[in-house]
Amino acid sequence: MRVDSCAGVDPDSGAASQFKGCILRRPDFNIHIIRYLNALPLDEVDGNVIRTVKRSVFSESQPSPLKEPLTLAAVSQDVLRNILDLNESVIQNEEFVRCVSGGKLFPCSVPLAHRYGGHQFGYWAGQLGDGRAHLLGEYTNRKGERWEVQLKGSGKTPYSRSGDGRAVIRSSVREFLCSEAMHFLGVPTSRALSLVVSEEPVWRDPFYNGSVIKERGAVVLRLAKSWFRIGSLEILTRTGELDVLRTLLDFVIKEHFKSIGTNDPDKYVVFFSRVLNETAHLIAHWMSVGFAHGVCNTDNFSLLSITFDYGPFGFMESYDPNFVPNTSDDEGRYSIGAQANVGLFNLQKLLEALKPLLTSDQLSQSQQILREYPQIYHQRFHELFKAKLGFLGNEEKDSYVIAFLLKLMEDTGADFTMTFRQLSEVTLSRLQKGSFAPSLWALSDLSSHKHFRDWVQLYLQRLSRIMSDSDEERQHRMQGVNPRYVLRNWMAESAIRKAEKNDYSEVTLLQKTLMEPFMEQEEAERAGYASKPPSWAQQLRVSCSS
Repeated sequence: MRVDSCAGVDPDSGAASQFKGCILRRPDFNIHIIRYLNALPLDEVDGNVIRTVKRSVFSESQPSPLKEPLTLAAVSQDVLRNILDLNESVIQNEEFVRCVSGGKLFPCSVPLAHRYGGHQFGYWAGQLGDGRAHLLGEYTNRKGERWEVQLKGSGKTPYSRSGDGRAVIRSSVREFLCSEAMHFLGVPTSRALSLVVSEEPVWRDPFYNGSVIKERGAVVLRLAKSWFRIGSLEILTRTGELDVLRTLLDFVIKEHFKSIGTNDPDKYVVFFSRVLNETAHLIAHWMSVGFAHGVCNTDNFSLLSITFDYGPFGFMESYDPNFVPNTSDDEGRYSIGAQANVGLFNLQKLLEALKPLLTSDQLSQSQQILREYPQIYHQRFHELFKAKLGFLGNEEKDSYVIAFLLKLMEDTGADFTMTFRQLSEVTLSRLQKGSFAPSLWALSDLSSHKHFRDWVQLYLQRLSRIMSDSDEERQHRMQGVNPRYVLRNWMAESAIRKAEKNDYSEVTLLQKTLMEPFMEQEEAERAGYASKPPSWAQQLRVSCSS
């Protein structure tokens, strides 16, 4: 299909006719797919029949509306206003709920499902693709930003394999909240506009132990500058579709890496270098906030180096490099401490996908770039952790001071988030004395280590060499990079349990809290979001089932 404008898409044709008339129809609001339809090969087979797709980047696929009644459980006002240019009054109309849950299409939308493959837990998994997601199109906002709009949980596609195309409340609440939380932490991420909950029954085996339970279906409308991933390229190399590979890669570079010249003979090498650098920076940023993605497969790694596909993630509580949030990860492949190495593995697979398009000299250059990854990662890691400790400038022993602290935290099981936060709140005189009020519970745990005072002396000496720096300036600087609140699994679980009973109050409270993670908030304090995690939190498990 080739179209030249929104008018080229007939909203009354075929299955699309049932979706027309969305409340969002207005002259300046068009979510369209024109560039993709014109530039990238589309599957010649119609319909959602499960199949192996060849020589295509996308397949047309209509969403399957959730059974009503529907409940708009949450909306990101920031996404609504600042990305989609919409007034908050729009959410009062039931047509909005249908538009953001797959019941009606946006004007000019031609829903697509993306074909990709991937290495899962280290092994090639073949064709994967959007098994329960529909790309509705692209919106260009008033700031000139392009955002791809996608539904997740919106029904079967040609890539659903044995799945039902649905998502459940628990996974959808987690995706909605974490997408927004990561944004306000300053971590590159996809965004989430809305969470719609239905009464539609969905059957799941949450821990793959044969205990199937009935849950309820939900849909998240999420946005990203691009949903292309390493697996988008891998599938084309693996199937020998090198002309399609070149077409897709040229499209990605033209649209998303505009500083790379389209006629540059080394553009694929420059592209690889850019992805490598940004991936290293992204993972270092994850580490700086204690975030473990949980499923770092190549099909979950963005070519634009943003965080997406939130599944069995977790924010680390007690500092532990072996922290694994995903109970399906028996061998701990994707532990928080292994994420940097997994990033290297995934970049190796990206280079393998690019290899057929590279000359021997370009391949040698790219391999040298790959060897530079550890240095790039460690440099960014240390920059972020120096900022967390309030350091300015560079000193030779900074890395040792950071490593020393992390070792104390590991030995004592000190809370990752609150140790750094409370270091940013405590006065240096109080830190030197080493006696802490109950409110400084993480520092109190840390101070039980026999080498705590040794580390404090090193830390204070380092800070003393920062010229004209007051305690207040240090605290202000550190509090701007050390959050008081992150989306701990027990907090998400508490909100999920209420949401499953049609009480979305804690989803709302968490959303509000996580919009300002660096600011102390009265409601969040009353909810215990900065307190020691409850005892039941240690028993929580999350898995890939969603």
